[in-house]
Amino acid sequence: MKLTGAQILIKSLEEEGVDVVFGLPGGAILPTFDALYDSKIKFILVRHEQGATHMADGYGRATGKPGVCLVTSGPAATNTVTGLATAYMDSAPLVCITGQVATTAIGSDAFQEADVVGITRPVTKHNYLVRDVRDITRIVKEAFYIARTGRPGPVLIDFPVDVSRATAEYEYPAEVSIRGYSIPSKGDPDQILKAAALMNQAKRPCLYVGGGAVGSGAHKEVFELVEKTGIPITTTVLGLGIFPEDHPSSLRMLGMHGTVYANYSVQQSDLLIAVGARFDDRVTGHIEKFCPHAKIIHIDIDPASIAKTVRVDVSVVGDVRHVLRQLNKQVKDRRRDIRAWLEQIDAWKKKHPLKYRQSDDVIRQEHIIAKIGEVTKHEAIVTTGVGQHQMWAAQWYQFKTPRGMLTSGGLGTMGYGLPSAIGAQMARPDETVICIDGDGSVQMTSCELATAAYYKIPVKLFIMDNNHHGMVRQWQELFYRHRYSGSQLGASNPDFMKLADAYGIKAIQIRQPDQVVPGIKEALAHKGPVLVHCLVAKEDNVFPMVPAGHALDQVMDMA
Repeated sequence: MKLTGAQILIKSLEEEGVDVVFGLPGGAILPTFDALYDSKIKFILVRHEQGATHMADGYGRATGKPGVCLVTSGPAATNTVTGLATAYMDSAPLVCITGQVATTAIGSDAFQEADVVGITRPVTKHNYLVRDVRDITRIVKEAFYIARTGRPGPVLIDFPVDVSRATAEYEYPAEVSIRGYSIPSKGDPDQILKAAALMNQAKRPCLYVGGGAVGSGAHKEVFELVEKTGIPITTTVLGLGIFPEDHPSSLRMLGMHGTVYANYSVQQSDLLIAVGARFDDRVTGHIEKFCPHAKIIHIDIDPASIAKTVRVDVSVVGDVRHVLRQLNKQVKDRRRDIRAWLEQIDAWKKKHPLKYRQSDDVIRQEHIIAKIGEVTKHEAIVTTGVGQHQMWAAQWYQFKTPRGMLTSGGLGTMGYGLPSAIGAQMARPDETVICIDGDGSVQMTSCELATAAYYKIPVKLFIMDNNHHGMVRQWQELFYRHRYSGSQLGASNPDFMKLADAYGIKAIQIRQPDQVVPGIKEALAHKGPVLVHCLVAKEDNVFPMVPAGHALDQVMDMA
């Protein structure tokens, strides 16, 4: 029996195990939504297409399986670009399906036409324009395979409306064969031996682990490597949770707002082992002054990432999980040989701990986040927007499980927090999902409160309201002579309590320090979505901080 292209697409999604789709209908995609009506796939109606992509992104990061969003053509498709770029920068698996005008009308400036393939090519791992109904099953099979394998990322399928109405026999392919697309798994044995030799000889080694290790599912292998060798470990913001931060070997996060002792350790190391990390500028600081005394080992599945920004002495291309399994067989316990190094790091930890000033009348964001961590035993899934609250969440929650920190690391997308939390909650419905957001960031996508309310998605949204675009204000204070141009929100902010009430969402307000823990517990006890409005200090700064263009160990810290 022949099926329409729309029916074939939906059946193909079912074959891929898709259980939820985030999106919003419109003219060019209506045949597909009509087919979706008869499917067991759960559909989540969003309020803005950017929200759909962030939800799919959150689903993908929380599970490792591609999240799926479905929108129409033209402005709906272009609204997905920010979400696609966010997922692309952070290697999040995602499949985005956009409607398109009929193939016969492409290029004619038809109503709601946009060159989506051209627009999204720079921010997707791959994209497709479906021109023949007989190609749908192959394209879907390939799209999901590309999205989740190698260095994961977003894949876009542009789906013309006439193809969705055409008919063909349905047969889903059993295998994928893509010319020129091969996925390295195990690393080269000779390179692994070279890496192990350096690790077995180094006097001041340091592990630097990024989001690639999380995406690979390599948390057990990372833990084994640290436990076996005794080498201290620091992570990027996207690597948070790959290794428990309460472990004695943890240096926690490095970089612009990383711990002083992590930055000092990297800068003073004689061997840096980079695992699934890409040497982002927020990590390296002044690139020419980065890690001046160290040899560098770089392990990554993406050969294009190797030595892209820093010189590398030994490179290993392969799946991080498989490479570490190989490496763990070759390395030795280094604790005795690096005792002086570990003692130096302990001294830095004691001299430069993370700290903040808490008072009886003003609430610090660090205090709220630390208490959220304590109440949830550091086991919740935490999403964030972008800004000061994001960095404080990275510093103070104390992550100890992989896929527990979902944030926009590379692109720095304000508004990511709430929709990604919805996506993560749909992916892992039995777990606690908390969004820590700022009053500026949350308003980028606050319309998705309607989505959480309608579907009773029990995300807990903590809005850190300081009446500012806080990180912008911090930079203007420190580097622009207190010239606060465009960073003060003030009276332009909505009444967040009334906003929650307008959507039918439970709202809690925290105004005093003694309300913090009771407010957190009350929010977590509620079965539905909750907005917790936190009135925090208006002009706090995130420290430690490495100013842009400075070396990683040129750290500004709290006096």
